[in-house]
Amino acid sequence: MSPIQELLQARQQRQTRRVFLGQASQGLGALALASLLRPDAVRAATSGSDHWEGVVNPMHFAPKARRVIWLTQAGGPSHLETFDPKPKLAEMHGQPMPDSFTKGRQIAQLQGQKLLCYGPQLKFQKFGRNGIELCELFPQIGSVADEICWIRSMTTEAINHDPAHMFMNTGSQIAGRPSMGSWLTYGLGSDARNLPGFVVLTSLGRGGQNQPIAARQWAPGFLPSRFQGVHLRGKGDPVLYLGNPDGITRSRQKDVVDTVNRLNREHDAVVDDPEIATRITQYEMAFQMQASVPELMDLSAEPRSILELYGCQPGDGSFASNCLLARRLAERGVRFIQLYHKDWDHHGGVKQGVEFKAQEVDRAAMALITDLRQRDLLRDTLIVWAGEFGRTPMSQGGDGRDHHNAGFTVWMCGGGARPGTVYGATDELGYAAVENPIDVHDLHATMLRLLGIEHTRLSVKFQGLDARLTGIAGRVVPELMT
Repeated sequence: MSPIQELLQARQQRQTRRVFLGQASQGLGALALASLLRPDAVRAATSGSDHWEGVVNPMHFAPKARRVIWLTQAGGPSHLETFDPKPKLAEMHGQPMPDSFTKGRQIAQLQGQKLLCYGPQLKFQKFGRNGIELCELFPQIGSVADEICWIRSMTTEAINHDPAHMFMNTGSQIAGRPSMGSWLTYGLGSDARNLPGFVVLTSLGRGGQNQPIAARQWAPGFLPSRFQGVHLRGKGDPVLYLGNPDGITRSRQKDVVDTVNRLNREHDAVVDDPEIATRITQYEMAFQMQASVPELMDLSAEPRSILELYGCQPGDGSFASNCLLARRLAERGVRFIQLYHKDWDHHGGVKQGVEFKAQEVDRAAMALITDLRQRDLLRDTLIVWAGEFGRTPMSQGGDGRDHHNAGFTVWMCGGGARPGTVYGATDELGYAAVENPIDVHDLHATMLRLLGIEHTRLSVKFQGLDARLTGIAGRVVPELMT
């Protein structure tokens, strides 16, 4: 008998009749209480499978999207040099910014300074059948402009990077709330059996400041930690310490994982701790990922035409490579895929900075849309392109722009988003959303509706309140949906 088997036998023998009865009564009492408080969660958790099926069962609405690819442009892209043309701002370049726009408004680092209008530094042109005006440096995105739903009236509450990322990701500026991906995998589960339901990829660029992205941006908050986003690295080992040490075979590793999980299940039967259940599933997931992740990251089987479409080289860690990996993750059933592309923080040199960004993201974003469409995945994959905020129409440091939250542009594509639509508008100088303004909670509520979820019904009891992604706000915007 092996030492592990002896340990299991000794543990089983310690289960006296009195301990068994005491533990059983506690478990029944906890189950009864849980069934009263959250009957849907109990049904999902006791379904007899370690694979999480989600608590939204049945779906609140017929879903139009099954998964989300969220393209985070970290640093705050300037809408004025990308997707929101402002000829009047160009006319007023160098003139004082009218007080009527800025008086009493929140400004980040320009507070108390002389505010001068700073015209768009790049030219715009019309794209597509609908003649949608975009910066001329984005011709590839322009080639699919009629498939995109453009939101030019986006607003947010935060005006500095980390709280703005928190707000866009979790619906709250306060750290500790579950991220979008965590909410979705909790609510809907995942179709992926050998990969996490929530995956994060990051990439660096040129022409801005490399603002750090903290792991709390994809944290599960007060949800069980099994809903944590898993960060896959684009270069080197995708997941650190995932491989087996020399001399350890896969069968031997599986024996260890099975034994540890058996011990954890016995302990969980005693204490009924959701984090132990998480540990069990994560041990099993890590074992499965030892085989699935190398296969996922190996782009050698991709046709040369696909690599040329994205404009990437395998293993280069670029945004383009991550977009290709996002398509591969979507094919494998991952529920929420979030890409972070850094260096959009152009306090200076906004013209050259956006030129660099266009080179990095224009072809890749178009390729992702095109690739998903030709594989019949675009119709049920919702793509969102968004920064944490926009940039000011006033200059900073002579040739840059400050943080700005009163109006900027994001876009959606596929997954039930209304194609070829321009929704909302900022004022003539691009300062504030004045036509059909939409906030982060509205965007989240609409996204959840496309996924078949009523945002007010996806909630968890936390500190005595029904906490949810949209907080106490949020409205579905039907004009953004087909």
